[in-house]
Amino acid sequence: MTAQTATWMSAPKEIVGSNGIALCHFSTAHTELKSRSFHRECMPLAAAGFRVRFVSPASITGQRQGVDFVAFRRPASRVRGLFSSAALIPILLRQEATLYHFQDPQLLPVALVLKILFHKRIIYDAYEDFPSMARGKRSIPRVLRPFAAKIIAAAERLAASCFDGVMTADPLTLRRFARSGKSRKLVFFNFPNLDLFPSPEAAAKSFDIVYRGGLSMRAGTWVLLDAMRLLADRGKSPKLLLMGYFDNTESEKALLARIRSLGLTANVEVVGRIDHETMARALTQARIGVCPLQDTPKFRLNIPVKIFEYWACGLPVIASDLPPIRPFFRNMRAGILFPPDSVTELARSIAWLLDHPKAAERMGKQGRSAIMQRFNNGNEVRRLARFCARITKTSEHAV
Repeated sequence: MTAQTATWMSAPKEIVGSNGIALCHFSTAHTELKSRSFHRECMPLAAAGFRVRFVSPASITGQRQGVDFVAFRRPASRVRGLFSSAALIPILLRQEATLYHFQDPQLLPVALVLKILFHKRIIYDAYEDFPSMARGKRSIPRVLRPFAAKIIAAAERLAASCFDGVMTADPLTLRRFARSGKSRKLVFFNFPNLDLFPSPEAAAKSFDIVYRGGLSMRAGTWVLLDAMRLLADRGKSPKLLLMGYFDNTESEKALLARIRSLGLTANVEVVGRIDHETMARALTQARIGVCPLQDTPKFRLNIPVKIFEYWACGLPVIASDLPPIRPFFRNMRAGILFPPDSVTELARSIAWLLDHPKAAERMGKQGRSAIMQRFNNGNEVRRLARFCARITKTSEHAV
């Protein structure tokens, strides 16, 4: 391991091995490891000297990357799931953690019980704009979505007032909590863990373009496909790799039908979710990373992780010109911004980078340099470790 790729290992001396903090992350929603909770938070904190427990339905036992896994069997039915919270509480209490950390908004009641009845130190990681997501969630009846959004927003404000710490992945989301209660606040950016994104090696490219993330109209997948069709009409036939997930089976069928109707079957490959530990290898199959998110309430707040992962892999990036994205492109010369709904501008940007490979390569190197110097997980983990230490000290003084 090189000094460069071990950025997150070189934590300040005051937080390495001497803090004695035991952190328990808990989840009931995810059977797979989330890159933010495990690869960007728990794994680096364990390397920095924290004792980390990970309570989740993930089918992992024992220890992994310094993190101890504790199994929690998620009920098969939603009805039983409503009562699973009661079973989770004694499991969490047995961990005897200094801090309890969670991300799932449905676990806010569990965390409130831990805080109010058992006086545990709680950190809520509101890494998404969950109220905005509720307004567009198809599993919630349309008439109930505004009420669901208000309930989640109210619960999060209560959390910010009661809990010891609140985290977000972007400063715009944090504004909702900034004046709520005396809980400590932290923006923990989803920057790449350089241990999983080492310096890219020169290799043959199987694809011209790659997109990774949610595959939907709101994520700009349809705009990207239309741009691919426009390029084909103009005599270009780039190859596109789509990696990610669908909202449901119907949306998957609709996307595949769209690819066929546009005559792009030979030019587009669709694969499912990629394990985060193999993400870098998957992304480096392409020449250009694309982030065509549409102008929705969620994407006007949240910073897309994929942009930084593309840069970490040395790819030039074409991204939608949205408020959370724009500042990272300022003076970077590492990519091109385009109007979110403009098929023409997206196609033009792709064509320009493909026609100017040396300029594209320079952009990719600029992006990689920015990741190495500023936008990496090592800097974030040091801030997170100090955040946890301050919460612990504050709570001790309050006793």
